Amino acid sequence: MNLTQETTERPSELLFISFNQDATSLSVGTRSGYKLFSLSPLSAEKLEPPIEKEGGEVCIVERLFSSSLVALVELSNPRKLRVCHFKKNSEICTYSYPDSILSVKLNRQRLLVVLRQNLYIHNIRDMKVMHTIRDTPNNPTGLCALSCDNDNGYIAYPGSNQNGEVLVFDSINLKAVATIMAHDSQLVALAFNAQGSKLATASATGTVIRVFSVPQGEKLVEFRRGVKRAQISCLSFSPEDTYLAISSCTDTVHVFRLSEPQEEKHGEDQQGWMSYFGKALSSSATYLTSQVTDAFNQSRAFAMMKLPKTGLKTICAMTIVDGVHKVMVATSEGMLYVTSVETRDGGECRNPVEYRLLDAAGCSSP
Repeated sequence: MNLTQETTERPSELLFISFNQDATSLSVGTRSGYKLFSLSPLSAEKLEPPIEKEGGEVCIVERLFSSSLVALVELSNPRKLRVCHFKKNSEICTYSYPDSILSVKLNRQRLLVVLRQNLYIHNIRDMKVMHTIRDTPNNPTGLCALSCDNDNGYIAYPGSNQNGEVLVFDSINLKAVATIMAHDSQLVALAFNAQGSKLATASATGTVIRVFSVPQGEKLVEFRRGVKRAQISCLSFSPEDTYLAISSCTDTVHVFRLSEPQEEKHGEDQQGWMSYFGKALSSSATYLTSQVTDAFNQSRAFAMMKLPKTGLKTICAMTIVDGVHKVMVATSEGMLYVTSVETRDGGECRNPVEYRLLDAAGCSSP
């Protein structure tokens, strides 16, 4: 989450926040360097003291899982990428690009650098450029997603700045694999699941989220966040692929369930009613508009988390701690909120714990 262009009130020190690939670490870029917070284990009382590195104004800092490798970009030279080993306080390499770096993504095989109209794919072992995707549609926010799976190193990025077309590229075999017409309006968020087999998408309208199979590009499910427009800022799958969390400019973080637990069975009456309703909808599909039938088929949120205020830029991630599903939300005000999801009944998540990311000790407050 790059905050250098934010106009909302926020701590002047904060420039960037990002979860790593498996949500075990949180990276924070500031005007005086960067911080790396460990989220595993996650204490209810406070965060562990972060690893802090002093330096310039860090507008991008991405960590490779829980390793010592970080990719850095500073405001003073936004075209320059630095790859560093923070434990050794050493710089591994630097690269310069023809335009400002808008985002950086990493997995164990590849490092991806996104410019406004180009994507550079590096081999992370020797940092050589393996492939360049040139002349992409104008991508001013650097929107893209990189699968963190070792075998499915897919990249997803906008195929148009007029509609919601997604292009999927195989970064391992260096070839295009799919074109998905995900939405009618422009894309604002993309996310792969941990296995790289599913891709979640959201558009500027902000009401409907869709999930597609990869690389087939078939729509698997769609969710309705709400009926009012909202700027969706982040999508995140749970580690085992059961839930999808969505954060936006509103004060509500939605959690959708992708699959029903095997042990949960509906009552006979509910089964009968839903069966009847499904058949009635199917039989009338010939004269109902596609918009109407799509609206009936869209699933609503299984759970939700309320933030203290609206209008903030946010990112979210899901993790599992001692068998309990957790939603983590970091905000442009420098706060981290963590709450549990009631996986049996869903509903509103209660009593979120909050942490101040700019405090040296990372203390929580009630």
